[in-house]
Amino acid sequence: MPIWHRVRRVDLVGACHAFVSVSEHGSFTVGAAAARMSQSVASRRVAALEERFGEQLFERTSRRAVLTPFGRDMLPAARQLVQSAEVLLNEAAAAKRKPWRLAVPGICSTAGLARLVAEARGYGVTLDLRVAAPAERRELIHAQQVRAAVLAVPEDEATWSVPLGLAGARDPGVKRVYVETLRMGRASAGPARRVWIQPEDDVPHIRDPLTRLRDAVGLRPAQLVAAADLTTAAAEVLCAHDLLLCSPAQAGELALHWRPIGEITLSRGFALAAAADGNPQHIEARLGDALARLLGAGTRAGASGGAAA
Repeated sequence: MPIWHRVRRVDLVGACHAFVSVSEHGSFTVGAAAARMSQSVASRRVAALEERFGEQLFERTSRRAVLTPFGRDMLPAARQLVQSAEVLLNEAAAAKRKPWRLAVPGICSTAGLARLVAEARGYGVTLDLRVAAPAERRELIHAQQVRAAVLAVPEDEATWSVPLGLAGARDPGVKRVYVETLRMGRASAGPARRVWIQPEDDVPHIRDPLTRLRDAVGLRPAQLVAAADLTTAAAEVLCAHDLLLCSPAQAGELALHWRPIGEITLSRGFALAAAADGNPQHIEARLGDALARLLGAGTRAGASGGAAA
């Protein structure tokens, strides 16, 4: 293969870098050292340029490398190319350091978020996390205020899936909790037990099936409540006989007893979406497992994501 073909395919900028450094120092030995390459590499790169141009760039003597008239003519353009390449590399480094804004669910713990940010840094990615509810995460994507968001989606569209069940302050003594057992009879005393839905689960593919189940088994409308925040819902469950719709991990954090729902199977589904025409796959490929842990999924969609408490 001709010398010039090798340079063109491998490193034209490197050849010009060698040429500029040797010209500035008047020596292949000193110029190569200044350019952080061996003398033999610098000589090959300069020779490749001379081969391509069809003219010598240097008059070589035993002690000095002196520019030829042609070399002096070529030096400004070569220097400009090297400087432009340095600017390009600096811009690329700055772009890599630019925070990658990501919208995540409000169910994520501070420790989990910190681990995600730390793991991303190991891949050269700086994350700027925005914690938001499901509807807000979609709005942030559409407004391009974030580069990507972990969206709440139906399970058949999900990359990660987390099982949902009902958790209460008391051990129910059964393997599954049937919603129909919350129905108030005519002789029932005391307030009706409620099922609280936290903001992350107040989405159609979770709320609507639960609402249909409520109506099918004869619960009162007020027995299914969408809470303004998880803290409010958890407080009601801790001080009453109410139940919280949640994941096994959340139940564990709140010291609640979690069981699957007897009549239906519900799951949180999550998928990573990018703003505009962006592609989140490179982030998902690097941080997919970390996102799964953050969301409490553990594995890809279809896995159980946890066991009953």
